[in-house]
Amino acid sequence: MQNFLYLCSRFNYIDHGKSTLADRMLEITQTVDVRQMENQVLDDMDLEKERGITIKSHAIQMQHKGYTLNLIDTPGHVDFSYEVSRSIAACEGAVLVVDATQGVQAQTISNLYMAIEHDLEIIPVLNKCDMDNAMPERVEDEIVDLLGCKREEILRCSAKTGEGVPEILDAIIERIPAPKGDPNAPLQCLVFDSVFNSFRGIIAYFKVVNGTLRSGDQVRFVNTGKEYDADEIGILKLDMNPRKEISAGNVGYIISGIKTSTEVKVGDTITHVARPCDKAIDGFEEAKPMVFAGVYPIESEDYEDLRASLEKLQLNDASLTFQPESSMALGFGFRCGFLGLLHMEIIQERLDREFDMDVITTVPNVSYNVYTKDGGMVEVHNPAGMPDLTEIDRIEEPYIRASVITTADYIGPIMTLCLGKRGELVKQEYISGNRMELLFDMPLGEIVIDFYDKLKSISKGYASFDWHMNGFRPSNLVKLDILLNGEQVDALSTLTHRDNAVDFGRRMCEKLKELLPRQQFDIAIQAAIGAKIIARETVKQVRKDVLAKCYGGDVSRKRKLLEKQKRGKKRMKQIGNVEVPQKAFLAVLKLD
Repeated sequence: MQNFLYLCSRFNYIDHGKSTLADRMLEITQTVDVRQMENQVLDDMDLEKERGITIKSHAIQMQHKGYTLNLIDTPGHVDFSYEVSRSIAACEGAVLVVDATQGVQAQTISNLYMAIEHDLEIIPVLNKCDMDNAMPERVEDEIVDLLGCKREEILRCSAKTGEGVPEILDAIIERIPAPKGDPNAPLQCLVFDSVFNSFRGIIAYFKVVNGTLRSGDQVRFVNTGKEYDADEIGILKLDMNPRKEISAGNVGYIISGIKTSTEVKVGDTITHVARPCDKAIDGFEEAKPMVFAGVYPIESEDYEDLRASLEKLQLNDASLTFQPESSMALGFGFRCGFLGLLHMEIIQERLDREFDMDVITTVPNVSYNVYTKDGGMVEVHNPAGMPDLTEIDRIEEPYIRASVITTADYIGPIMTLCLGKRGELVKQEYISGNRMELLFDMPLGEIVIDFYDKLKSISKGYASFDWHMNGFRPSNLVKLDILLNGEQVDALSTLTHRDNAVDFGRRMCEKLKELLPRQQFDIAIQAAIGAKIIARETVKQVRKDVLAKCYGGDVSRKRKLLEKQKRGKKRMKQIGNVEVPQKAFLAVLKLD
């Protein structure tokens, strides 16, 4: 009987060579034909190849020395940590890839703790050992301190040249335990991913925990209660390979002609209709969105197409959430929840490339708990949903525990940046040599826009950043509105701390003055808190010189022409419409 094993490779946002290591494994096990081989062969999205990052988990089966290995190649950036948690639920072990030139990063620690919590067997691997600037001895010390393992348990390799990769495959077979499922028990399959195929409907990827699934079986999805026929089942190679049956311990896919996206939920359990299992499998934690933004179609008739596009994207990315909302300025659209700003950027790109959807995205903000004077609590994702100021007792904002790992040279600028974002220093300690870890408690709303970019800039790329939620705290927040000629633009409203409101409002007005096109009438741009105007700028009108035809003459003639023009401008201002371009909605992201 073959011994089924699961490998979950993980890395940091800074490229540690995880996908390249997967390429070498596929070559050595001859899983992929030489003609099909290319760099980052599992990263099948153009976006992934262009940016050099893994966005979506990819599962593939390999054969090595008579053993079957199921590899899941996962993303590393904090915005895609949900993909990692889904992979961990389907794995028995993990390969921890650390770059020998950069050492342990904040995201490496975060993913490691996630794997340890699920009792996975960890195999530490030191990659890029062939590079001139590699520091294998020093980085091994960091891994030993972090894992508490023996130095000889750490494997060295070069994913680029393939050196040391066969030893990693042998270690996977020796160290990672086989799945413990019973092929004769009632069927229990854990759905860990799904994709949409326009010809075959929704394809669900699953791990068989107990029992055996055969082609043509009638199955039930436990959480949704829907029943289907297993039209096709199979295993995951580079393409899908159909099989007659898949038994406990294996990973595969099922095609049942499902057309409605809401009928497949990641984390659901598949069982037989005739012989169901006693209970559903404990899956993984639900993804909780951290950043919210409105997504609106540029053309209002594309609203239903946008809904269908978001539903199909949600199949590939279960961490995306959305619900309908409307805006005075932008019409009908959706309030979408993302895990972070990079996640939001990727979803925008995918809507454009994969579904040809032109959308406007509003200023991103986080979720706040608003307590009213009558004792109720409202969760507010959108500034437009804020209760009236007279009804609010207090507002609580989400706080995070942020971990920054850097060299001692950049401690000063990093502390200045974090404290300027209302952060509180919790702890600082040396990890090894010149490297330090700083822990801060910070408001999530302060980091969602430009914090990561500024951190990379001031540390010249050497600082790594990771965070996790740390509860809610009361905060002195106010709703900042932007008015154009007295009309509120709800899409530009933001919630901000009272101490930052005046400065932020002034900079917003100045930025909008640059971005709004001039009209035949003056445009008054105002920032307001409630009824109080705190900043104002004016976009001057485009004037026609009506006195050009007057070559001298009486002054009353000139005054008559100017008064006629003034009346026309006033009438135009009453019926005139100020168009707000898309770049104005993104202006907040560019404010330093």
